[in-house]
Amino acid sequence: MKKALLIAFVLLGVTKISAQDKINWMSMNEALEAQKENPKKIFMDVYTDWCGPCKLLDKKTFHNDDVAKYVNENYYAVKFNAEGTEEITYQDFTYTNPNYQEGRKGRNSQHLLAHALKVTGYPTIVFFNENGELIQPVVGYKTPEQLEIYLKMIASDDYLTLTTGKSWQEYQENFKGTFK
Repeated sequence: MKKALLIAFVLLGVTKISAQDKINWMSMNEALEAQKENPKKIFMDVYTDWCGPCKLLDKKTFHNDDVAKYVNENYYAVKFNAEGTEEITYQDFTYTNPNYQEGRKGRNSQHLLAHALKVTGYPTIVFFNENGELIQPVVGYKTPEQLEIYLKMIASDDYLTLTTGKSWQEYQENFKGTFK
């Protein structure tokens, strides 16, 4: 009986730990609505279904315990298919993908929101402030250690003081990461 109870506690503990490494994803419309109740920055993963580095980012970086915990605590996390059909109302305009071709294999047309955000490659992580205004996109696959500086710089508003290439270089040199 004691052995069965111990196994149950261990299994519950493992389930609880593995549940913590999941980012709480939502749509952009949901995040913008949530900002009205509780202002928080938005972290948007812009991906496509055919993009290999996007899948790697999801598997290796977004399932990292440190990344998931930090994103969940400091941001509304948005998953956005840059070639999908979702209707998104952002800054008084409804963005769609009017040239989307149902059943098309591989690449499809780019969603108008991705175009408006000037997304030029996949994956791209886009940061928005507490008012839903664009802060900056970060293009390309990032490891947890590479993503950490952006997550913390933007969450802490340090980005507001980094106005030159030199200040950004110094910030990077002085940054002490903790993600593993």
